[in-house]
Order: sequence, then C-alpha cells, then structure tokens
Amino acid sequence: MKPKILVIGDLMIDHYLWGECDRISPEAPVAVVDIRSENKRLGGAGNVMANLKALDCDVGVMSVVGDDESGKDIVLMLENMGVKIEKILKEKDRKSAHKTRIMVVHQQVIRFDKESKDDILESSKDELLNSLKNIIKNYDAVLLSDYAKGVLRDDFCKQIIKIANENSKFILIDPKGSDYSKYKNATLLTPNLKEAMQALKMKIDDEPSLKLALKRLKDELNLTYSIITLSERGIALYNNDEVKIIPAIAKEVFDVTGAGDTVLATLGYALSNKMDIVSALSLANKAAAVVVGKVGSATASLDEIEKYSKSSSSTNLEEKIKSLDEICQILKNSDKKIVFTNGCFDILHAGHIKYLNKAKKLGDILIIGLNSDSSVKRLKGKTRPINSQNSRALLLSALEFVDFVVIFDEDTPLNLIEKIRPDILVKGADYAGKEVIGSNIAKEVVLVDFEDGFSTTNIINKIKG
Repeated sequence: MKPKILVIGDLMIDHYLWGECDRISPEAPVAVVDIRSENKRLGGAGNVMANLKALDCDVGVMSVVGDDESGKDIVLMLENMGVKIEKILKEKDRKSAHKTRIMVVHQQVIRFDKESKDDILESSKDELLNSLKNIIKNYDAVLLSDYAKGVLRDDFCKQIIKIANENSKFILIDPKGSDYSKYKNATLLTPNLKEAMQALKMKIDDEPSLKLALKRLKDELNLTYSIITLSERGIALYNNDEVKIIPAIAKEVFDVTGAGDTVLATLGYALSNKMDIVSALSLANKAAAVVVGKVGSATASLDEIEKYSKSSSSTNLEEKIKSLDEICQILKNSDKKIVFTNGCFDILHAGHIKYLNKAKKLGDILIIGLNSDSSVKRLKGKTRPINSQNSRALLLSALEFVDFVVIFDEDTPLNLIEKIRPDILVKGADYAGKEVIGSNIAKEVVLVDFEDGFSTTNIINKIKG
C-alpha cells in the first residue's frame, strides 16, 4: 500500500537559466553569460512533494501563494505533478516566491529572488486548519516544509502539530529560524548542524556537545526522535541516552540544493511504511547521496537508491547484515524475486563463491541465512566454527552478488523462511532425494551443483597436515 502523505509549507518556483561564459563584460568586471536554455521546477515544499512522488507516495498539499502569475504557475505545476491539491489559497497582496538561478558549467553564478515573507492572513490560517481537520484521517503523515516565507506562522504550526497528534499521525518538520518552540511535540525535526547551533544557542564541535544538543532538542521540544544532520558525516540520532551516527555514503557531491527536502521526504516515506528509525535514517542517507550527485533540486527514486546502495556496498559492508525484522521491513510490498539459501560458510572458498553466484542469477535479491556460532557448534562440533559469525557475515557481505545476510541461532532456517517467504529456496545438489526444510513455503526449490574439490572440512584437515 502506498504511503499517503500531506505536505504543508512554503511553495516556490526554482527558475534555472543555463548558459556558457567565455568573456568579461566591457561595461563592468562581471561575467557575460550566454543563456542557452531555461527550466522551472517547484521548490521549497514542492521539492519535498517531488521527492515523495519519486518514492511512489500518494501526496496531498496545503499552502498559500500570491494572486499573481507565479502563483498560477505554482498551481499548474502542482496539477502536472499529480499531487492532490487539498487547499491552495491565494492572497491578493502576496508575492509568490520565485527564485532565479544563473548556472554556468553546472555552477551557480548568482541568484535573485522575488517573494513575500510576511505571515499569511488570519483568515487563511483558519480556512486551512478547518480543511486539515476534515482530511487528516486520509493521511499517514504530515510533513511541514518551513522556508520562513510566512505560511507556517507560529500559531498555525502549533495547531497543525496538535491536530496530527490527536489523530495519531506522524508529524515531521524541516525547521527554520532560531526559535523552535513552535515545533514542540513533533515526531522529529531535521535541522543541520548550523541550524541546531543557532536554535540552541550553543557550539557543537565534539561528541559530548553533540549529545547535549540532541538531548536538549528531545527534552525541550518533547520530540519522539531527536536527530541532527551532519552533512558528509551522516545523521546523528539520540537513542537510549546514546548518540548513534548513521554514516553518509555520498561518493561525489555536485550540488546540495534540496538535499534537506530529500531527507524529510524519505523519512516520511520510511516511517509511514513502519520502518524503525535507524533503518529510516539509513534510507534517508542513501536518498540524499543520490540527490547530491545531481545538479539542481533533484529527487531519488527507490530504484536509484537501490542501485546507489549496491554500488557503495564495498565501503558499507555492514549495511548488508540485517536482523530478521529489518529484512521483513525491507521486503515489505516488494515485487522483487527473492532467493534464499543458508549455511555455515565457516571458511569461505571458491566453491561457495560459485554456488552463491549461481543462486543470485535465479532472482533479484539474494538473502543468506548464516548459522550463528552456537548453531555451528551444535551442528559441527565443539572445534567449530573457525571464524566468528561477525567475520563470516562480513566476508559474505563483500560479495557483490550477495544482497543481505541474516544470522540465525536455530539449528535450521525454518523460522527465517517462514518470515521471509522466498520465491526460490536454493540448496546444494547433495539434497537430491532428501527433504529440504522450507520447501513447503518457498514457491520453488532449486538444487545447485557444488564445485568438485572444495570443502571446508578438507581445508581444515589440510591445514592440520
């Protein structure tokens, strides 16, 4: 089922003029840009919605614009995006936000803005709140995109949060300004390091100060989750009186425009899909990594995130090692063909490599159930395993064709198979004529030949001489 997410906040037009420059003006010491093309996109809350649409969400919107040409363009662009316009009000004396950027060889040269920053009218606030009370039941989460352009005035913001909480909806906010009191009781905020220091009026330059800042945000604002985005370091989470940093994975950064919108949208998508907060933050990091590798306000689709995650796996091997609950959440509503196999993989050898490579080719996602140390000891004897479960899991994760590794403690993988419900269950050809555990659950059982001459037991005996 698609998450249904309502976005409320400041809408604007991001206008890009793309050109080339090979001379300086004779009139003044400035570059002469030869404009070759131009395009317009929805920015601000519009970029949040574009990211949600890229994640295949059903999206609704509420906001206020000016009664001008830019306001008309914003409404038309919303319609073309395919979002549900719950309520867009137009105020006569308001200037719709319009930001023009001149780009030369993928670099922003200058930006000029036309906009109003005054708070929306009292009548606009009341009309939006009345509409919100009627439609809130139709959504899983509410995202507030605050660009300090006047839509999310203090009293309006507080009432939105109150209504969302009364209806048990997630309320996620990209904050602005130095006073966060209007965001009290939200599910979470997404400030970056600079914004957090400004709001808390404190310096954050080491782990103790980061922990204090996260704790203050959580306690003073009564947040469900307290996070601070740390740019290239990742995202810091305050959890059980400890700070956990979910590392960033961006390989190349071309433009950070809109990365905060991507994080907000991805967290809304993930929490609405009932992902735990650590998994949600990890997904948000991956989405942000995709976006900063593009130029201009951009989005990240689920396919792009998956491809980027695979291409980065060599430096984030632990990301492939998942708990059973995490795997079930990842696979929820997936239409991919799931391949499952299991084993001890005590000393990884060429026979294992060829076996797993063949297994991967049978579907889209290969999941390995890995026997824990205690499980191996019961099955193989007190001298096994040679390598610990963490070492074995890490080695398997280094294989490009392995997507996930799940460690299990039972003697058989039946519980894993019951929960994962793979399309294809793979075992070695030596199971021919034998009962394969889980064969009544998987759609298909495939027996794969082992390579001759490879055996963990033989390797161990050879080492012993």
